[in-house]
Amino acid sequence: MRKTPHQTTTAVDPEPRETPAEASGQPFRPALLSMAFTELWERYSFYGLQGILSFYLLYALADGGLHLDPAVASGIVGAYGGAVYLSQILGAWLGDRLISPQKMVLYGAVVITAGHMVLAFVPGFAGLGVGLVCIVLGTGALKTNITSIVGFILDQNERYRDAGFSYFYMAINIGAVVGPLTTGLAQNELGFHYGFGLAAIGMAAALVQYIASMKRLPERARTVNNPLPANRRPLAVLAALAFLAAVGAAVATGLLRAQNLSTVVTVASLVAAAAYFLTMTTSSAVGRDERRRILGYLPLFLASGVYFGFLFQKFTAISILITERIDLKIGGWTFPVAWITTVSPLAAVLITPLVARMWKTLGERQPGTVAKVAIGLTQIGCAYLFLLIISEATGEADIPLILILLFMMAAGSSEVFVGPIGLSLATKIGPEKFRSQMVGLNFLTLALGSSLAGLLGQLFAAIDNASYFTLTAVCGVAIGLVLFLVRRPVGRLLRAGLEH
Repeated sequence: MRKTPHQTTTAVDPEPRETPAEASGQPFRPALLSMAFTELWERYSFYGLQGILSFYLLYALADGGLHLDPAVASGIVGAYGGAVYLSQILGAWLGDRLISPQKMVLYGAVVITAGHMVLAFVPGFAGLGVGLVCIVLGTGALKTNITSIVGFILDQNERYRDAGFSYFYMAINIGAVVGPLTTGLAQNELGFHYGFGLAAIGMAAALVQYIASMKRLPERARTVNNPLPANRRPLAVLAALAFLAAVGAAVATGLLRAQNLSTVVTVASLVAAAAYFLTMTTSSAVGRDERRRILGYLPLFLASGVYFGFLFQKFTAISILITERIDLKIGGWTFPVAWITTVSPLAAVLITPLVARMWKTLGERQPGTVAKVAIGLTQIGCAYLFLLIISEATGEADIPLILILLFMMAAGSSEVFVGPIGLSLATKIGPEKFRSQMVGLNFLTLALGSSLAGLLGQLFAAIDNASYFTLTAVCGVAIGLVLFLVRRPVGRLLRAGLEH
């Protein structure tokens, strides 16, 4: 029996009438399509920046870069990516307790746009620091809340939830492809700050698209699901001020510096995840079946964090490999370096319609959630095995560009078995009182993966290529196989209370 939506002071029809598109199972409702376009442009700006950020830190001053040590550059890139997703805990909490998801997305888009403009027009470390902090905060406000809104849209179309989220995820990957293609070309031909400027334009487009689509959103997007009592709000403000003071003191005393940023963000991600799991499993507002589903999600959380750590190495370890061992010259033209990392999301975009159609065709015969994640981990482990082989086969010589592109295709296409499945699962199994925060917990896999990629990049800079690629290949395949072996008991936990 379908539950009545959470009651608010606004009257909401518990049984909304389906539109013809909904009745036919069409996942592209107007509201979903609008959210997909908004997310596409937001991801355009984010990945457009991230596609050239590591090279901005690595390149020599004469080439427009900041010429940082590879280990330091990996630490900054990994910490930045991790902080972007870690900040989504705060965004999810605000969207549940203080500000409606619709407004959180709007405010986040404005702050992100400002951050990209700072990067475009303010040179050096000052522009880098201010711009990245703005993007971290703005993305934290936007990401979990726009995903929750998509969950609200698909709540009345449960049969097509995985397919709907797969298409939403495809929009993410389209932005992840087009962004680096255009910013990479601008950087290659004109310079890094022109690339940053294009990212700012992309975010402005996302903001315009979202404002135009707000009227199409369901009523749940306009309401605060679990309002924080007024007498507890001053305490929340004091906690925020104390946190900012602690960060400022750590920077001033040297405890927080570029070399250990990834370590700090990794630890913070694990602590935040532990706090989330503990809070939700001990809350009196969480029922027995909801608690079992949360516990079932724990192994998937850890496995997905490792998976994204391997995938996001395209911005750390693989970026270092590209600068050291890939010849970008094609005749008299230099292949834009950011285009190499773009192949990864492009492969995911191209394979998504095929996989989504396969899930719809198989119906109840499709692999379970746990098996899908296991497939993704095994595939990316095999991709690193391929990279080990070509790295050793070429010896000290440059690795041919085509081979690194094939590696990116193999690694990137595995994302369709992990990313959209995690998004769909989080909006499905989350407790009623913690729906947005469950999505925030899912995004912590990306925070953990990004910061882990920074640590792996630092390890890559310290050991030989063969040992490094062997380690990543073995870990990926082994974790995937273990996950596949435990798929049935974990799957039963995830389905607790949802079978009927």
